[in-house]
Amino acid sequence: MVKIVPILLGVVVSYAVAAVLGEVDFSGVAAAPWVGLPVVWDNTVFALFGPQFDSSLATTAIITIMPLAFATMIGHIGDISAIGSTCERNYIADPGLHRTLLGDGLATILASLFGAPANTTYGENTGVLALTRVFDPRVIRIAACCAIVLSFCPKFAAVIAAMPACVIGGVSLVLYGMISAVGVRNLIENQVDFQNNRNVLVAALVLVLSLGIA
Repeated sequence: MVKIVPILLGVVVSYAVAAVLGEVDFSGVAAAPWVGLPVVWDNTVFALFGPQFDSSLATTAIITIMPLAFATMIGHIGDISAIGSTCERNYIADPGLHRTLLGDGLATILASLFGAPANTTYGENTGVLALTRVFDPRVIRIAACCAIVLSFCPKFAAVIAAMPACVIGGVSLVLYGMISAVGVRNLIENQVDFQNNRNVLVAALVLVLSLGIA
């Protein structure tokens, strides 16, 4: 727990400084109620099957999203490899990619039914693991329970939404930097031969494209 305090302290202090400087808009916080449902019925899949259901629109949406599913699968494999390297465990072998992909897919299906964002693997978590060195799955379960409880408090969600981009950017700078460091460590541990032109080309394309898109 002590290891994560610097991260949280940095976010809280940065948020407070931004608020003092007038960079935070608290109008949304003031308007948000203390208690409310986290699900908006009109945004759920159940609302689609009403009198105005458009099958062609639904089909087009499914076809459009399908290629993204394959992209998230590739990202999932990369994240599992990076997390395994950080935790010094082979998660590809145990529990196995077939189980992690299945869990990822089922969670995303369940979330989409209620209009929630996709529960894909996020690379930022690798940075958190590398910084805190806390690998106990029970921490995730406790955090999930806390998130579910807090989801019924729109006021808390509004406070998070009001966080300035500069604060989010500062935290992301550290977390994404840790992800890059984990990637470099993987290359070293696997003894990737950079005398091979193909390996150099792959690394160069990854760096240029990722930095360019970012």
